[in-house]
Amino acid sequence: MIEQSTVSILPEEGYVRQLCQRVAESLEEHLLPVEVFNDEHLFKEEMRKVFTKAWVFLGHESEIPKSADFVLRKVGLDQVIVTRSADGSINVLLNHCRHRGSEVCHEDRGNSSHFKCPYHGWIYKNNGDFVGAPNMNEAYGGRLDAKEWGLLRAAKVETIHGLIFCTLDPNAPSLQDYLGSAGPMLDAIFGLHPDGMKVLGAPERAIFRSDWKIGAENFAGDAYHVGTAHYSLSASGFIQGDIRDTGPYALSYVHDGGHSFVGHQLTKWFGPPFAFWGYPPEMVDQFDMSSLSEDMVAALRDRPPTIGTIFPNMSFVRFPSPAKLDEFPIPPTRLNVWLPLAPGLMEMWSWQLGWNFASDAFNEASYLAGQLSFGTGGMVEQDDTAVWEGIERVGRSPWARNAKMALHYAQTPVSPDPDWKGPGKRYSTVFGETAQRAFWARWLSFMQAGESGATATTGACDHG
Repeated sequence: MIEQSTVSILPEEGYVRQLCQRVAESLEEHLLPVEVFNDEHLFKEEMRKVFTKAWVFLGHESEIPKSADFVLRKVGLDQVIVTRSADGSINVLLNHCRHRGSEVCHEDRGNSSHFKCPYHGWIYKNNGDFVGAPNMNEAYGGRLDAKEWGLLRAAKVETIHGLIFCTLDPNAPSLQDYLGSAGPMLDAIFGLHPDGMKVLGAPERAIFRSDWKIGAENFAGDAYHVGTAHYSLSASGFIQGDIRDTGPYALSYVHDGGHSFVGHQLTKWFGPPFAFWGYPPEMVDQFDMSSLSEDMVAALRDRPPTIGTIFPNMSFVRFPSPAKLDEFPIPPTRLNVWLPLAPGLMEMWSWQLGWNFASDAFNEASYLAGQLSFGTGGMVEQDDTAVWEGIERVGRSPWARNAKMALHYAQTPVSPDPDWKGPGKRYSTVFGETAQRAFWARWLSFMQAGESGATATTGACDHG
């Protein structure tokens, strides 16, 4: 008989608390312990402290345009039903029956005024209210309370420019307050026309051996990797010029709350036709920018936000790309969500959006451009997801952990542009890794919330 050895370990919460304290100390030196990317205990705490507290993106209103429309989505590990009621309101419901917990919906999307549990037949309205069950009088002696025994509902649901967000925390700030100065940036990206935007198809889904935070942090501000990881774009002739020139043309828009965007000086890099992301002049003429500041309009013309992340796990891309090889690039609009599945494992959901006022031909070309460049099998995203797998592996490396290996976030700090009068802070370069450190500071504020007076509601972070 082999005698089992006993290993003394810290209780789970104490272990996570110590790790987060080490992250805090490391961030002061612009370093990051590798364990943050693949740790079972940390993952459990993220699901509890981040995804039950933050505002999480779920989809677009154009996916549920009619009464009783619904889609299935995820908040962290929880599957939720996003429904539209008869009064037009949007509900986010936990997809588990209150009787024995079975799932009440098994379709990715559809139209239904009610959901019936396949186990014992409990029925719910699409706003979550309990309606009834078989043999009510015999089994329960009468009706059960419709509200008390309804499906669990997200504490708050709000939209901005058709983007649907929810939070499970009844004490969370409003979505507007949560977004802070990133809200006006979303206005400038998605609110340029009164007719708004729409999804151009169902979201793509793909699973990768990567941590959800890797994708979110990358889109938050990492343009440093482009010249290396995406050099194939130039070598293959997919884009004109040398992709390694990205650095001097990239800049950062950083907001409190861990939200940030990469901008590119497209007119300086590619020429005047690429003002306003490269939209055709006849489309730009129809944009309504009257509510935007002069600084913001100038930024959209010459150095627009092209990539970004809304904390915790929604990212955005709008970068001029060809719909077909050798065609003039046009700007697709793409949204990614980095869904956690397990430590070191995530599912990427991706939507493509088009303007309602645009022609079908333009939106179709935009969709193709997004697929060719940033789709799951596109030229760009294949590069990213391949290299991200190595980060997941080092996160669980016994050698790296024993050596207390920390990753380098210590590029020479830069100061914000004093002339920028727009929302947030603008940095004239992505060098300095300001946005990435802001992302991690926000993550840490959630993970340490409730400890020694720490809070996740202020959104404050070090931009230095």
